[in-house]
Amino acid sequence: MQLQAFVALLSLLGAANAIQDRHARLGKRQNAGAVVGSSSTSLSSGLPTTTTFTSSATSISNSPVPTTPVGTTIPPLANITSGMATPSTVPVSATYSAGATPLISGAPVLPTPFVFQAASWPTQDQIAPTDSVEVSQWMEELTGFNIPDISPTADGTCVGDPAAASQAASRGWWTCGGYTRATDITSCPTKMTWGVSFDDGPGFYSMELLNYLASKNLTSTFFVIGSRIVERPQVLVEEYMAGHEIAVHTWSHRPLTMLTTAQVVAELGWARKAIKDVIGVTPTLMRPPFGDIDDRVRAISLAMGMVPVIWTSTGTGATFDTNDWKVPGGVVTGTQSFATFEAILGNATMLNTGFVVLEHDLYPQTVDLAIGYTLPAAMNFTPSLTLDSIGHCNGIPSTNLYRESNTNTSFPYANSTSGDSSVPSGSGGNGGSSTTTSGALSNAIMPISMIVASLLAAGGSLLM
Repeated sequence: MQLQAFVALLSLLGAANAIQDRHARLGKRQNAGAVVGSSSTSLSSGLPTTTTFTSSATSISNSPVPTTPVGTTIPPLANITSGMATPSTVPVSATYSAGATPLISGAPVLPTPFVFQAASWPTQDQIAPTDSVEVSQWMEELTGFNIPDISPTADGTCVGDPAAASQAASRGWWTCGGYTRATDITSCPTKMTWGVSFDDGPGFYSMELLNYLASKNLTSTFFVIGSRIVERPQVLVEEYMAGHEIAVHTWSHRPLTMLTTAQVVAELGWARKAIKDVIGVTPTLMRPPFGDIDDRVRAISLAMGMVPVIWTSTGTGATFDTNDWKVPGGVVTGTQSFATFEAILGNATMLNTGFVVLEHDLYPQTVDLAIGYTLPAAMNFTPSLTLDSIGHCNGIPSTNLYRESNTNTSFPYANSTSGDSSVPSGSGGNGGSSTTTSGALSNAIMPISMIVASLLAAGGSLLM
């Protein structure tokens, strides 16, 4: 059997194991089912461009999300703005002691509770320095891997670096043109499945979101920032121990394409270390801030054992970005952000796969939008949606999401000069601008649906 097909078979078999993992994690929890109408609107994509996102799908609103949620502390939609009153925070609901056993099979027990000592860490919210012993050690992880010789961009934006923008296709630069590679995870393979995720925490309001997710039997992927982890380590413990997936979102949330290779390593390494120090495991997934990634940053991430995850794009270049992060800054209102999300749901019906949406749990506005509006809208949408975490919806066993428990040598993908670009199902994005590139990322794989079909035809009994 060819290596690519073999890896795909491993992934499919892993998906079956992942289902068992989910049952073990959630016990009697049931996946939330479905159903709010979508409306045509315009969607402002992530930095730095704005794209019109129009839905032609028709949806029946069986149970519309009200503009004022009943029986909750969530404010009316029109009141979710940059100037809204700051709500009170929800305390951590559980305390886990050192030695507590996580839900991930084979994962180490929780380490000693984390105590932040500023002298041992980079300055919070500043680009991590590269002159430390730790970064020198992490740089060695790149040895033997093909890191493309691509110069850093000026500031991670198309407007700020027109010359780099003109080379976006050859660079594989997502920010300018939505270019993805076969090693990127940009969707869930199954149609009408939403890979739920939240970025930029742990935040002051993350516990409110966690409590809501628990009440609805939902799991999510949390892309966490190192500078926030050291502030609120117990919230990260709560997320992990509740069965949510934890992934890297850098130390200081800077556009990675503007950084040197050593700075990228430092940003990923310090965030990874913060996660490891707090919950005892090292994630194998990462998300670049602002989605700002090119082939150099991809190669660095993969060499460090982390697969890039970006939100979904359409063939016209529109992205599944709710713009909730623009509400705290006053760029858009809560009403406008929710209208964008309704359009996303409508457009999701036209995809052949599932999708991944960009949302955040750092600000009260973004958490209120999620709890009061976007999540209820998805659970009350017609046709029915399945809400799932990103790793699980891609058939990746929970054990493989962390280095310490990962037993699959084909995941994360080995980005070597002689490596194979086969990766688990659901990767490779559906953006119309996707291309292949040179070097280690040049071997494009066939669409996963074709591999699945051929495997089912050749050996369906293996998958029963």
